[in-house]
Amino acid sequence: MSARPYIVGIAGGTGSGKTTVALKLAGAMPAGRCITLEHDAYYRDQGHLSPEVRAELNYDHPAALESSLLSHHLRELRAGHAVEVPIYDFTTHTRRRETRTVEPAPVIIVEGILVFTDAALRELMDIKIFVDTDPDIRLMRRIRRDLEQRGRTFQSVRDQYYATVRPMHLEFVEPTKRWADLIIPEGGDNRVAIDVLLGQLWRVVNEQ
Repeated sequence: MSARPYIVGIAGGTGSGKTTVALKLAGAMPAGRCITLEHDAYYRDQGHLSPEVRAELNYDHPAALESSLLSHHLRELRAGHAVEVPIYDFTTHTRRRETRTVEPAPVIIVEGILVFTDAALRELMDIKIFVDTDPDIRLMRRIRRDLEQRGRTFQSVRDQYYATVRPMHLEFVEPTKRWADLIIPEGGDNRVAIDVLLGQLWRVVNEQ
């Protein structure tokens, strides 16, 4: 690559549509010119704890994520080096032994609910986007995802929402709007915002 990669940070509450935004942006880029990293992949491995203790942990607090490793990987990618990204198993709250090899690219998209809470991560980002969606819509999306994709029961999802998801959103996620360069209402359904962002990313790609 002839220039330093352009790093896009995408944050927002659970179920806000930030992953949809990231996928739409990445999908519109030429093959091999854009990669995505999910902050969720960097959840700390809890294999040393019993399943009962793991289930009681607060996974919506910034301390639950190894953000320092994500920062290291972003710096390595900016330097032109491939990285080995963890693969996290949400049903067991552990990291798998295998990893995902990610090669550097002109555009790097980093998404997650807490990516703006870490100063080291923010400093690496060229543009920061906050996806803002109504709480009731986000909750329904969260319930559906946890039931269908993460093997959770409705009661466990409900209990977790009241115990940690909602209070952590109010304490850590919502305040990070102040660091956003751009706030997108309704996430991936906002075609105007997506088109504006794609225009910027295409300029980056064409300059490299």
